[in-house]
Amino acid sequence: MSQVQPGDIRPVHDLIGIGFGPSNVAMAIALNEHNARNSPHDSVTAHFFEQQPRFGWHRGMLIDDATMQVSFLKDLVTLRNPTSEFSFLSYLKSKDRLVDFINHKNLFPLRVEFHDYLEWAAAKVDDMASYGHEVVGVTPFVRDGAVEYLDVTVRSAEGLAVHRARNLVIGTGLRPLVPEGIERGQRVWHNSELLARVGELEGTAPSRFIVVGAGQSAAENVAYLHRRFPEAEICAVFSRYGYSPADDSSFANRIFDPGAVDEFYEAPEDVKRRLMDYHGNTNYSVVDIDLIDDLYRQTYQEKVLGTERLRFLNVSRLVAVDETPDKARATVKSLVTGEETLLDADVVVFATGYSPVDPVALLGDVADRCLRDGEDRVRVERDYRIATDPELHCGIYLQGGTEHTHGITSALLSNIAIRVGEILDSLLDRGVKAASDEARPVPGASAR
Repeated sequence: MSQVQPGDIRPVHDLIGIGFGPSNVAMAIALNEHNARNSPHDSVTAHFFEQQPRFGWHRGMLIDDATMQVSFLKDLVTLRNPTSEFSFLSYLKSKDRLVDFINHKNLFPLRVEFHDYLEWAAAKVDDMASYGHEVVGVTPFVRDGAVEYLDVTVRSAEGLAVHRARNLVIGTGLRPLVPEGIERGQRVWHNSELLARVGELEGTAPSRFIVVGAGQSAAENVAYLHRRFPEAEICAVFSRYGYSPADDSSFANRIFDPGAVDEFYEAPEDVKRRLMDYHGNTNYSVVDIDLIDDLYRQTYQEKVLGTERLRFLNVSRLVAVDETPDKARATVKSLVTGEETLLDADVVVFATGYSPVDPVALLGDVADRCLRDGEDRVRVERDYRIATDPELHCGIYLQGGTEHTHGITSALLSNIAIRVGEILDSLLDRGVKAASDEARPVPGASAR
């Protein structure tokens, strides 16, 4: 491992990005396009660090027939710059599929195709990114009582390195969530790892899967496992009577409009809560109506034929799982009667969503300079910058973790293109460059 070199000299980046998922790929593209239009003196220097060894976005859920739930026009760039060479349409042209896609008459591409687009776009700006590099800490560089720079410690196979930045943009995504008391294991999975783990069952003859959850991913898991293992029983467990359809009607979809962010941000707290309650069914624990109809059609057909493999344990909750080397025993409790049923399964899959990563968890002492609201949530300005004390001269921008301030699009693809444009505008308006670009000493390990 590289050792600390007190006299190390490091360049100062205008912006360092933590994470290189879709949001920060879009950020890198916006910077690339800005720099291409401007002189080197007016360009913005940036670098992004991603702990994964290569680009990946929900790889475990790239089921071959699953489609996006957002229009291809809400790609990484189009709403910000419709003429961009990084658009989904440009991707299709490069793959010689543009005419075929048009003939398909579909706004919603396959998820595996959209992931390929994201990989294609990320590869075009990968000179701005380092994969296999995990940010493990951020420390303030203080001069005359003010935080002038942020020193970002990064761990990789080569050891530790410290990189200095005037601004940060945090895009660390979401973490898989399972109910309290549940431990993931060989036979207890989260749906985010479905495709990676299902290959472990090759050559076996599983007889039962249990899928917990009532949202799109849960329903897709049920349909996929039912198709993939034609001899197995698939048990879906959820607390409702059935899957609820997603509201993707034209008026309801306005909650995802860029202008809705302004309205949500300015709304009183009680109105914010009501808006989330009103329109949660556009995104949370809901399923595309076509998939609901397909599953119901399948279960009815099996009842007619006497070959029932789809079972829906509704108005119920899975309250415990005991895992052994050869099975997982689930306890399913009826919410009506309280009766508990034991079910043995080869695998239990929790399609129970994700939780936001604490955006200030890596900030160390810098976190103490971040302001919070009356509910102890991070205060975030309209430009997605954390509100801080005036002695912190650096900007810390969030891509995610802003649902309480900016609304439902906080962690969704819908508003990525607009959001990164607003962050770039904020950087430029604040004067992203310091008075001097000279390298400064950094107390850290040598960088590559």
